Amino acid sequence: MNFKREIIKDFYLRDTSVENIFINEYLTQAPGDYVKVYLFALMYADFDMQMTNETIAKHLSMEDEDVLKAWTYWEKMGVIRKHYEKPGDKFRYQVEFLNLKELAYGKKQKSRKPEAGIPDRLKELMSDDTIKDMYSEIERITGRLFTGKEPAEIMSWITDYNASPEMIVYAYSYCVKKRNHSNHKYVGAVVKEWVNQGLSTIDQIETYLEETDNRHYLYKRVLKALGFLRNATEEEKRVMNTWFDEMGFSIDKVLDACKKTTGISNPNINYINSVLKAWSSGGEKQTASPEEGKTGSIASVMRHYEDLRAKNEAEAEERKAEVYRRIPRIKEIEEETRGIGLQISRVMLSGSGDAKSRIKAMKTKVDALNEEKAYLMTENNFKIDYMDIVYDCPLCRDTGTQDTGERCVCFAEKLSAIQKTN
Repeated sequence: MNFKREIIKDFYLRDTSVENIFINEYLTQAPGDYVKVYLFALMYADFDMQMTNETIAKHLSMEDEDVLKAWTYWEKMGVIRKHYEKPGDKFRYQVEFLNLKELAYGKKQKSRKPEAGIPDRLKELMSDDTIKDMYSEIERITGRLFTGKEPAEIMSWITDYNASPEMIVYAYSYCVKKRNHSNHKYVGAVVKEWVNQGLSTIDQIETYLEETDNRHYLYKRVLKALGFLRNATEEEKRVMNTWFDEMGFSIDKVLDACKKTTGISNPNINYINSVLKAWSSGGEKQTASPEEGKTGSIASVMRHYEDLRAKNEAEAEERKAEVYRRIPRIKEIEEETRGIGLQISRVMLSGSGDAKSRIKAMKTKVDALNEEKAYLMTENNFKIDYMDIVYDCPLCRDTGTQDTGERCVCFAEKLSAIQKTN
């Protein structure tokens, strides 16, 4: 007599085996989303099925970058191994699920729990002078010490996105100065966007920003004319781009089309699009706009802001040099504070058991240094914020854009002044 099991062809009706070691040793301490990524991919691994990180993110309602971070986390914990298709491409790799029983009890005699220290590749990065300088420069730009998982996430941009330290520093500078954001989640999204756009040098990034900033202004003009105080969606941007790039309409002509919505209960981009298509097919002659037809005017305003910030930053550096000459201890305090900030970053990444107490002690030391600095400044007749950058326009910090995404009132004034001289 022979025995056999019925073969279930639909793999969704089968079972996925999860090692108890994983449940007991790893699952209980891991972030919930990272566990979801591990289990979801494990199901497909049992059947040798192809699955991209983008598809995983879509199925789990997660961001692509969080899936990448999940694999970095599991690699650090020692339960998976990445196999890169190309050495220079950090985005494409195969994930190998390791046998945890073999790791715990096999011939290699590895400990049941992976070491909590920094992986070798991260140790090498952390000891690199370029990375040290990057952390110090970011703390200088943001004016604060790192908090939470920020140092580890910054490292993931380098290992997962293949972003350069120079790009990351520039991203922080851009977000702080032009967008008034220093949150690492916001900066990470900017870095990811630049990488996805194929940007790798600062010159490429600056060219890209100039083009997108000019077009962003046009988007805001159109939405404002329709009564919307929000940013354009990706689809709205695509439609509006056809007006300027394919149909050749000026911003003034587009705003004329927006006026056609008067009396309409629900003005929208599609209605404007139909109006402009009709005008375009009718061969209506376009006229140059002083704003869009001469985008150089906007570019000139942006360059003016750049020069203004450079001037104000240079003046702040002069005031700082003055303080350093009169009170050398201030410079020592700032250097010591930056050093402690880097130490905090290392402890955060190490995952050591006494990390919290060590970080608390170092932050207490930083608070004491800041108090000493404030005392020395006031005792020598300096205001506490004497070394800070003083902006001509505190509303937008000399960027032309407020936190809401709206153009600052000073932008229109500068644009009008430049157009009058043209």
